Amino acid sequence: MSPMKPLMLCLLMLTLLLMPVCGLATAETAAIEPAIETRVFKDMDIPAFLLTSEDLHDGAWDPVIAKTSDGSLSPQLSWEHVPGAACYVIYMVDTNVMDFVHWMSNNVTETMLPQGWAVKEEYVGPYPPPFETHNYDVYVLALREPVEAIKGTFNAANVFFAKNVLYLDTPAEGITGNLLGYGYLSGTYTGKE
Repeated sequence: MSPMKPLMLCLLMLTLLLMPVCGLATAETAAIEPAIETRVFKDMDIPAFLLTSEDLHDGAWDPVIAKTSDGSLSPQLSWEHVPGAACYVIYMVDTNVMDFVHWMSNNVTETMLPQGWAVKEEYVGPYPPPFETHNYDVYVLALREPVEAIKGTFNAANVFFAKNVLYLDTPAEGITGNLLGYGYLSGTYTGKE
């Protein structure tokens, strides 16, 4: 075997491994990317669905969704209806501050939410310290059956956030399979002066 063949094989393997990291992902890779990125579902066989927002550009959330003295506008979100889903749950968490919950909505039935859709009791925009950049993850969770209440504390750190999300799959003792899928977005926001 030519000495160049092992080198070429190694380069090909390295290229394939680095494609998603370098932004060279194929359409097929991009379609499954949400399942790879989220830490909550990394070891589970829960299908991902495409979630989009007009308020997320180049990996950063628009300033309009931030907390201001006038209040906060939740980001615009849209996704396709998940077959079998009766409703959806939405969370937005600041992953830099022990999964600080900024958005917590239960029993959502719409699949296209305009900017400012969430009420102030369910959404408060990002407000990191001045000049600090934090990461904000949004989860939309499709449920077979509604749940009476979702776990977690709004506008506070939630060290058990992942467990609270997974609770939605088994809201009643002995019953599993309530969580049909999830949509996921992640973006940064930098605190203003």
